[in-house]
Amino acid sequence: MHKTMVRNLAMARLSSSSSFSFLFFTFCILFIPSCSLGECQRVGKHVALYVFGDSFLDSGNNNYINTTTLDQANFRPYGETFFKFPTGRFSDGRLVSDFIGVDFVTLVLLGGGVAEYAKLPLISPFLEPGVKKKYDDGVNFASAGAGSLSQTFQGQVINLCTQLRYYNKVVGLLRQKLGNEEAKKTLSSAVYLFGVGTNDYISLFLTNSTFLNSFSNSQYVGMVIGNLTMVIKEVYKKGGRKFGFLNLGPLGCLPGIRIIKPEDNGGCLEEASQLANLHNEALSKLLSQLVNQLKGFKYALYDFNSNLRLKMNHPSKYGFKEGKIACCGTGRFRGTFSCGGKRPVKDYELCDNPNEYVFWDSFHLTEKVHKQMADQIWNGNPNVVKPYNLKNLFQCLQ
Repeated sequence: MHKTMVRNLAMARLSSSSSFSFLFFTFCILFIPSCSLGECQRVGKHVALYVFGDSFLDSGNNNYINTTTLDQANFRPYGETFFKFPTGRFSDGRLVSDFIGVDFVTLVLLGGGVAEYAKLPLISPFLEPGVKKKYDDGVNFASAGAGSLSQTFQGQVINLCTQLRYYNKVVGLLRQKLGNEEAKKTLSSAVYLFGVGTNDYISLFLTNSTFLNSFSNSQYVGMVIGNLTMVIKEVYKKGGRKFGFLNLGPLGCLPGIRIIKPEDNGGCLEEASQLANLHNEALSKLLSQLVNQLKGFKYALYDFNSNLRLKMNHPSKYGFKEGKIACCGTGRFRGTFSCGGKRPVKDYELCDNPNEYVFWDSFHLTEKVHKQMADQIWNGNPNVVKPYNLKNLFQCLQ
């Protein structure tokens, strides 16, 4: 598929840009001492999980907003492997946030294996109606297509600042339900999981946007990181102390971005991957800085980029047969975003066994990859997640 065709497909989601102000942040490399469970007191009860981000973490919020099918997955074959029906998750089954939150009993009853994660029920989408939510267990605010910048697919997704506004509503509801003191304890012991930024960068290649032309790469990354910084600090002000982060994958190697390259070249679009690398460097420096700025701030940073590259380049080592071609879609690498036949391009192909594939559709991962990621971010060593892993954060108080 030629670059112009890819851009035309995505133009359905392009909204007008508006001017906005931003802050530039100066980062410095700071030394972080190693951390261990021995440094903090054990948590005596379950810990809530609050989720912010995009389609890698969205458990169905976009089912309930006025958007296009480019940002929805509430149709088959999405969800076919685990749920047996579409839930709005951009996968054949569960996401990394589903595995992290679920308790041992629920995991076994639902056929999920024997890993013991955070001892919580499946965390429901904030916008899901008709559900009595236990906000003290947590809630999912993530939205497919969302970015850190409000201009990213504006008007069609729940951007990060709006997700923060929803979180503030939950804080108010918790105070009403539990009282100020108990709500404070719940919020301070909770873990806040963030996975956002992908759409801020890939939107530049999927649309006819000239927005980046006004800034250098480092300035644009500074704006994305600046908005994320603001949200982190606002959550901290409300009591949040323990944070989990996924850095950005090799964006130029997603099937839906890879096809922008000429047909005689099956390589990755390095311009996109370079932006992800700049973002990941800035995110790592930011988190190091926040440890020194914010008393009690602790985090787990998962190296999603390196670990996804390994699965793509050496699929058989991780139990896959295919690391570059998507299970569901059409065209080269099945990179045309047509899975389900509900988007502008209707034709699509579906593989026989998603468990053999790293990529589920043109931009998203199979449940099997999400499970492997969850295992790593939950219980991984400093080679994959540092300075804490999520098990450390869930099992320890500040």
